Amino acid sequence: MQFDVLNHARDLPARPASPRGLVGVICACVVLVVGMVAAINLAVPMLAASALHPSASALVWIVDTYVVVFACLVIPGGAAGDRFGRKGILLSGLGLFALGALMSAVAPNVALLLAGRAVTGVGAAAVLPNTLAVLLHAVPVERKSATIAVWASMTGIGGVVGNVGGGTMLSSGSWRWLFAAVVPLALVLAALVAGIAPVSPRHDRRLDPLGAVLLVGAAVALLVGIVQGPESGWHSVLVIAGFACAAVLFGVWAVVELKAEHPLLDPRLFRIPALRSACLGMTAVFFGMFALFYVNASFLQYGKGFGVLRTGIGIIPLTVPIILGAKHVGRLSQRIGLDATTALAFVVVGGGLLGLSTSDPQTPYLRYAAWLIVVGVGVALALPTLSGAIAGSLPPEQAGVGAGLQATTREFGSALGVAVIGTVLTAHFLAALPSDICNDHDPHTVAQALATSGRADDVIAAFISGADAGLRVIGVLVLISGALVVLQSLLSRRGVTRPKSQKY
Repeated sequence: MQFDVLNHARDLPARPASPRGLVGVICACVVLVVGMVAAINLAVPMLAASALHPSASALVWIVDTYVVVFACLVIPGGAAGDRFGRKGILLSGLGLFALGALMSAVAPNVALLLAGRAVTGVGAAAVLPNTLAVLLHAVPVERKSATIAVWASMTGIGGVVGNVGGGTMLSSGSWRWLFAAVVPLALVLAALVAGIAPVSPRHDRRLDPLGAVLLVGAAVALLVGIVQGPESGWHSVLVIAGFACAAVLFGVWAVVELKAEHPLLDPRLFRIPALRSACLGMTAVFFGMFALFYVNASFLQYGKGFGVLRTGIGIIPLTVPIILGAKHVGRLSQRIGLDATTALAFVVVGGGLLGLSTSDPQTPYLRYAAWLIVVGVGVALALPTLSGAIAGSLPPEQAGVGAGLQATTREFGSALGVAVIGTVLTAHFLAALPSDICNDHDPHTVAQALATSGRADDVIAAFISGADAGLRVIGVLVLISGALVVLQSLLSRRGVTRPKSQKY
């Protein structure tokens, strides 16, 4: 597989010292692209009420287009950096990120907004892997481990900054400011990277454009089937075709990757049981977390009457255990074992989501925040445990394979979580609306129902019903996934040895 930044970093001559300010600039780049994943959720109610009049499925696509493109192209983004130069691809990524954000900010319709989100996702996929590669090339060998830790922490901090910064921008009263604000940020960061980042040697690594196109196509087709179900009907041609195309494209992708000399992602990796279960676990954790991000933003604004900035701050309790508690997980897993730690993590995440599903507009925020902290504790337990399991399932010379798998499974799980909870929420919201509102106004979003019916209490009650149902479904799916992860891990320890190292 091509995404082997960590491997190449060991072979590059280390610089005597990190260029002044480079670490700060690189960390800002990571925060920017990761923060946008979280920030857009805050804009959903504002977008729903905007002149664009997006449907419920379009709202999900506005969130998910960026994430799914990001997920599917992050490995090719690292490969492009190896082939054409990490600094150059990083600069190109920041330029594309700014261009996509500008397209989104001025979009006169949903189609152009989605195009802008896709371009931004391509830019993010070029930025994220190459930030680490550029940084590792610039620091001495003895500082590489600490540098990786700092870089990794930025992916968590990015979620906090995205919520608070996004809430600040959206407080202006227009969703367009969220996108407009990141344009100068991306351009300033590009100028700083151009001035201080070192140029690293290129490697003759073949790209796999066909594999990337098939993976993106398969992921999009799968999400079409999930997202369009409530709106088009589960037996509609569009939904059935989406699921069918996804199955075909994933199958073709697997065949192409098995035959490729330098595959994007070799399917044979998933013969390793421990790796297979850890990847499922990482997908499930981000599935649950970003499903919560999606519904939380609307719940606090519609249900609790919070302003957008207060909503952005309102999610912070979830992130506190992730930031403060991750460093203590290693000692816990040594004491009770990896499988027990993993099981505990999924029980806590799933239980926290089920607890949140009991919330309504009368629920005190402190009680709601307590459930957010519970989910955060579970995520804090899961992430280092699953990351270690992915890394430990592969020999040291394939460390970059593990890094690529972590990035892909995280972002894909995020996109899938938003799609599933958006689908469940929409279906239950429409079913819970009084029939006269549906017959007279045919609304498909909360904003449409609020604007046309004049019956806010009934509309909010229907939304709460849909949000609670969505969180229950996500919570149960996380618990089931956790059981499968632990079961697979236990079975893999029963006489199943790791295959000998293969060159992928």
